[in-house]
Amino acid sequence: MSWERNIVIKSPQEIAALRESGRINAMALDAVRKLIHPGVTTAELDAAAEEVIRKHGASPTFKGYPGPYPYPASICVSINEQLVHGIPGKRKLQSGDILSVDCGTTFEGFVGDSAFTSGVGDISPQAQRLIEVTEQALFIGIRQMRAGNRVGDISAAIQTFVEAAGFFVTREYTGHGVGRQMHEGPQVPNYGIAGRGQLLRQGMTIALEPMVLVGTAQTRVQPDKWTVVSSDGSLTAHWEHSVAITDGEPVILTLP
Repeated sequence: MSWERNIVIKSPQEIAALRESGRINAMALDAVRKLIHPGVTTAELDAAAEEVIRKHGASPTFKGYPGPYPYPASICVSINEQLVHGIPGKRKLQSGDILSVDCGTTFEGFVGDSAFTSGVGDISPQAQRLIEVTEQALFIGIRQMRAGNRVGDISAAIQTFVEAAGFFVTREYTGHGVGRQMHEGPQVPNYGIAGRGQLLRQGMTIALEPMVLVGTAQTRVQPDKWTVVSSDGSLTAHWEHSVAITDGEPVILTLP
């Protein structure tokens, strides 16, 4: 993953446009949430998200995204040991699964990008705690997203919280700037040292995404060349919001 991406400072008008793409993205994820129950296929979740996105005159950012081959779906659905980039298909959800759903929406040239993790039916106490810790880590990171802070302040806050809970953060995959492109600068790792890294400025927009693993920080890519899994097969979780840095409180762009 390249660490050299352009940082694009957004105007208030551009941030408003990002808020609209983020709103549509949130509605697509909400449609997915409502379908999560045992027996549903991941392809059905993908179809529900795409229907909402296109209904609002937007397009699914992920579909056709370049990689080992063009990404074939509108969302990523990653189950249990799958951390990110799981491809929807015929697999049916089972009670006890946890799944992370990541979605991107492009509307009038701007991208909204967010993700959540949810249980299916009854899940284990460990799985529930993993989901809660990862979501909390996201908001702990967001609190550091203020002009004058540095990327390392965000990264260190996430890492400290997650590791204190006994879990691990990925080293290979990061948060990123978002705007007219899904991946802009700066890169925002889920680990780091406070006070280090890129200075945060008003007008930056960043998709912050803690990716947390139960047993190891190590990952590997499955033979489909997209799906990333924990190297030891342990559970994983992923939460994400796109956020604007302002002259005051950070503003979450991917809320309904």
